[in-house]
Amino acid sequence: MSLPVIVGHKSPNERFAGAEDTLTIEAMMQDGKALQSGTSHFLGQNFAKAFDVQYVNKEGKLEYVWATSWGVSTRLMGALIMAHSDNNGLVLPPKLAPIQVVMIPIYKGEEQLVEIRRRFEAIAEGLKAKGISVKIDDRDNVRSGFKFAEYELKGVPVRLAMGPRDMENGTIELVRRDTLEKETVPQEGLVERIESLMTEIQENIYRKALAFRDSMITKVDTWEEFKEVLDTKGGFISAHWDGTVETEVAIKDATKATIRCIPLDAPEEEGVCIYSGKPSHRRVLFARSY
Repeated sequence: MSLPVIVGHKSPNERFAGAEDTLTIEAMMQDGKALQSGTSHFLGQNFAKAFDVQYVNKEGKLEYVWATSWGVSTRLMGALIMAHSDNNGLVLPPKLAPIQVVMIPIYKGEEQLVEIRRRFEAIAEGLKAKGISVKIDDRDNVRSGFKFAEYELKGVPVRLAMGPRDMENGTIELVRRDTLEKETVPQEGLVERIESLMTEIQENIYRKALAFRDSMITKVDTWEEFKEVLDTKGGFISAHWDGTVETEVAIKDATKATIRCIPLDAPEEEGVCIYSGKPSHRRVLFARSY
């Protein structure tokens, strides 16, 4: 998905009801809101005792099972859209795109179409042999400009266009969806170039999302700073919390921001809670969320 996440524990108040611990991965959307993208819950024996789920141990005695619950859901489709898309539509990472390369012939008359289609089919065979999915769009009821916009909207990673002049010159027009960069490249070596480009686009989409995510993490040390950043910038706010449910609920009631996670890599750091002023031993991440 090319989606960077922060891994951490949920606070007791945000933990799955009945669980002893909840691990979460939290992602940042382009509007500055967080999205819980997946969770793993350690249920202990709580649910086993509630539903009388037991097993026979090695000694032949009945014991309550120790259980976990974990997974991701269709919300990840929302994450994919909100994290990467731009004003032209979807931007799909190649590893998830149902169509990775679309080919659009530019022609006048059936004779030119047949010639261009034949060349496209040869290129398509080479791409398919590399495991790259391809579509040749030779519809004659819409203009090429319409097709260009359609596939940008759908987020197809690479678009190829070829006209009679390209056929003569042995070139092809290549547009990558992540940057919208357009260039005319040789047809020779095109398959290998696109194979490499799939990896480059995948990594570029991730780097862009990671840079944005990192730019949206702000450290604050006071309640006034917390409210100002939350209202003007959004994103993740790294702040001290005294560890009590009462303070967590008070912050949520005042700002609609919740503790998204206590990061696994959060170092010990002495400080004071931004809300209560009580001692705190590490920072947690707050954000408004979906």
